[in-house]
Parts: sequence; C-alpha cells; structure tokens
Amino acid sequence: MRKPAVADRFYPGSPDELKKTISNLLKGAERNRKKAFAAVSPHAGYIYSGELAAETLGSIVIPETAIMIGPNHRGAGAPAALSTCPWELPSGVVPINEKLAQDILHYSSNITCDERAHKLEHSIEVQIPFLQYQQKDLSIVPLIVSHISYPLCIEIAEALVDAIKAFKKEVLIVASTDMSHYEPRHIATEKDAQALQHIKNINPEKLYFTVFDHKISMCGVIPVTITLIAAKMMGASTCELIGYTDSGYASGDIEQVVGYAGLTIS
Repeated sequence: MRKPAVADRFYPGSPDELKKTISNLLKGAERNRKKAFAAVSPHAGYIYSGELAAETLGSIVIPETAIMIGPNHRGAGAPAALSTCPWELPSGVVPINEKLAQDILHYSSNITCDERAHKLEHSIEVQIPFLQYQQKDLSIVPLIVSHISYPLCIEIAEALVDAIKAFKKEVLIVASTDMSHYEPRHIATEKDAQALQHIKNINPEKLYFTVFDHKISMCGVIPVTITLIAAKMMGASTCELIGYTDSGYASGDIEQVVGYAGLTIS
C-alpha cells in the first residue's frame, strides 16, 4: 500500500475536511463537462493551486481509469517508474488498474515497476482526490518520470497508446506540472507564456526544447511532453487553456512566484 506523503501539508489529512475542501473547490467547475484525452494540472498545495486544479479537472468527464504522469522531484527510483500497489489517501484507497499497468510494462522495456520513486513524491498524490470525488470507481496507473531524452519520451508515449488501445476502454491521461519556479511574476509569466503556447498548439517537441533552451523551470515538462505526444497519437486536435495563475496571489510575494497552469486536450 502506498501511504499518503503530503496529507496535512499540501491538502487536508482529515477525510471529512478533504471531502468538504474538494467539494467547495469543485463548485461550479463541473458544469458542461466534456470528454478529453488528457489534462495538464498543477500540483502545489491546495491553498496555491487547488482552485485551478479543480477548475481544470472539473471541466472534463473523469472515466474509471486514469494514467497519471508526474515529475520526479526527489530523484529516487528508476527514470520511468510505474507504481503497481494500491494508493491510500484520506479520501479512500484507490486501486491500480493491473491490466493496463501490465500492458504498459509489456510495451516498454524503459518503464520499470519501482515504488521508490512514488513513496515521497507529491505530484500525482495531490491530483487524485479531485478524480476520486468525481469518479467513485476510479482506478489509476501512476508513472513518475525523471529528466529523459526526447526520443525516450516518444517511446514511452507510444507504449502508453499501445496499452490504451489494447485496454479498449476509455482512459484519461493526467500530466502533473507546475510552471516557472521562484521568478519575479513578470519574468515567470513571460517565460511560461512561451511554454504554454507550444502546449496549446499540441507541439511536444517545441515544448521540450523551448523549456530546456530558455531555462524555464517547469518541473513537469517531461510528463507534459509525453502526454502531448500520446494525445496527438490518439487523435487530439484541440488544447484549451483553462487558466494560469501563480503563488503570489495566495502568498502576496510577487518577487519569487511559482506559476500554475491548467489545460485540457481533446
């Protein structure tokens, strides 16, 4: 069982308080929900990015199965690490979709079953309560990725798409990322606009190289790159920016902000 790593820090650890928090954040966000191949959602503490995460994930239909891709902040475990044990959260235990997980491992020799990368990582954990609240039969396949080459991003995306096709049921991909880190607001906004333009154009290659060439400190560039490649392979043609904000609106500090973006891909 994968235990909560950031309950009571990034989000409420009490089941009742968490349910109330998610309910309040999702109010009004669930109108006219649409189907989507994927979503890009921020992963900071709920006080900073919870409203945008709710607005993003509340705008789409949540199927019973989600592949969740997050960055590796701590460097533990394999470069592309899949979790195959159930996840315990204050809002309840979420099972792994074992068939989809095993198919992904079958289609890619570069993806490894490795729980070490997940044990203390928050980037996927904070997304799950929003999905749980909207889909009572949720099962997940969590994948944590470190910095990898663009060709390897393509290979992993191909494996995900092959596994989804073999699964023959609807699957949502959720890429977890924050944008620029600890920059003055005007610089973060300018840098993030460059990255967001390539995401909106569903151009994973330009996103990947723009982020690294321009030193944009977008922690989840690899998850988003993989997600864009996979979504494009599955026929995605539209990406909608749900919103962009930064930590300064909660903290009052606009000299060292972290940027947050929410997007849906359909």
